[in-house]
Amino acid sequence: MISTKKHVQQLAALLHQKGINDVIISPGSRNGPMIHTFVGGGLFNCRNVVDERSAAYFAMGLAQALNKPVAIVCSSGTATLNYAPAIAEAFYLNIPLIVITADRPEYWIDQLENQCINQKGIYSNFVKKEYNLPLEESETELWQAAREINECLNAAISGKPAPVHINVPLEEPLHDLLNEKLPNIKAIDAKGSVLDIDDASLKKLATELNAAKKILILAGQQNPDSKLEKLLAAYSKKTGAVVLKEHLANLNDESFCESIDTLMAAILADLPVDFQPDILITFGGHFVSKALKQFLRKNKASQHWHLSPANDHYDTYQSLTEVLQTKAMTFFSQLLPEVSENEQEYLQRWKNKENEVNQLRDKYILESPFSDLKVIAEVGQAIPENSVVHLGNSSPVRYALISDWAKNTTFLSNRGTSGIDGPMSTAVGYSSVSEKINTVLIGDLSFFYDSNALWNSYLGENLRIIVINNGGGNIFGLIKGPGESPAFQQHFFAENKFKAQGISQTFGLDYLSAENESELKDSLADLYSPTRKKPAILEVFTDAEVNTKTFRGLFKFVKQ
Repeated sequence: MISTKKHVQQLAALLHQKGINDVIISPGSRNGPMIHTFVGGGLFNCRNVVDERSAAYFAMGLAQALNKPVAIVCSSGTATLNYAPAIAEAFYLNIPLIVITADRPEYWIDQLENQCINQKGIYSNFVKKEYNLPLEESETELWQAAREINECLNAAISGKPAPVHINVPLEEPLHDLLNEKLPNIKAIDAKGSVLDIDDASLKKLATELNAAKKILILAGQQNPDSKLEKLLAAYSKKTGAVVLKEHLANLNDESFCESIDTLMAAILADLPVDFQPDILITFGGHFVSKALKQFLRKNKASQHWHLSPANDHYDTYQSLTEVLQTKAMTFFSQLLPEVSENEQEYLQRWKNKENEVNQLRDKYILESPFSDLKVIAEVGQAIPENSVVHLGNSSPVRYALISDWAKNTTFLSNRGTSGIDGPMSTAVGYSSVSEKINTVLIGDLSFFYDSNALWNSYLGENLRIIVINNGGGNIFGLIKGPGESPAFQQHFFAENKFKAQGISQTFGLDYLSAENESELKDSLADLYSPTRKKPAILEVFTDAEVNTKTFRGLFKFVKQ
């Protein structure tokens, strides 16, 4: 049984024809025609998540895991506003969400009608394309709507993927049904093109690379890509170029450099000019490290080439000289045969410094008191190989990027907008279709903020949540400024005295806890036991003052 609303029928038919068959529904009445059609048509994998904010993040994680668009459907009014944080995150992480919002007819806007706000352009800064479906169902309006829906769905995945918004005004009756199949609506395809570098440009780039003594390649946040990893390793080996990456780049070759924050601390205390690149090549998404940005802004490369199929002019390091409209895979595969073998002096300088820093880091952590730094180092060694780790923002993502981890770990984090509001919901969506162990590493404030992530039926036995409970927002004790303010304790740190045990019981998860190193080792062994068949929360309690002192002490130790 499907809705009698023809625009809704068309929308569902085109989604199905384009292979967009996963739909996250939040219950409501105004979106009833969509619910009836998506569920009753029998062609869609429909999941129900009540909290719209959590539902949108869940869909984002699901889209990452499936590597394809996911649709989200909600009612009108504030339900639509609750989608906004995840839509913004998806926009900056290039994740294609198909946002479908029900709406009142335009004639009821601003007329004291219930559950009614102005929804036109509501996400305009964070969607690639938006379309307000017509209310009437004449042949011409249905033709126009089908064309616009096609264009929206194509836009979501063409070029740089991003969310799109389709707003659906609906008149009552909302729940009249037909015992029919979806109509056959013409799907319009949009083919992408491969962006190769032309011969003249290739020769010019190769000449400049061969002349450069210090080439630095920054690999930003991206999904795992084994082919690109092998190609970068071969390029670095041949040319002596340094590949610098954080864990979120998901590149694991041992010839690459990581541990960036501690590495930067040592470099800045040494002779930064020795590490200053002649040519900087960047691709991928965000970097977490503020120190890296400061280093490259103060020690600018003579040339900065950014690789972007979407022609993005990202001048993060204030030295951009050229945007190359191509993929990293294409760029390095075309350049590798053209460049000459070069000396390894620059690469060896980076690797020597990294080895020195890592030895100091390991010594410091081994001798340090029980703290967030030690906890996350232990977690990194305890999780099984070939796992997925979802890093919460603020402290966890920064600590995690200092530590070593089990081999073949995939790292994900909501670094598009870097908010604390949806990491667990995103992880639950991802883990619901993942066959691997999925660990969420999250702070206490972020855990409580997003606790509705556990309020659904899709928690798999592969889900592990590690809550670092340091009594508040410890990130503000780590960075300079807030800790010296008289408003720190109440308004920055936001002291938290609650525990996760009650939430664990409410949603039916196993609960473990640890307050010292011995308890932590035992709890981690239990958490990752091969016999565990149920999702679980491990809450680790640390002292904020000890955390701050230990974290700052690490960088002083490395600088020495």
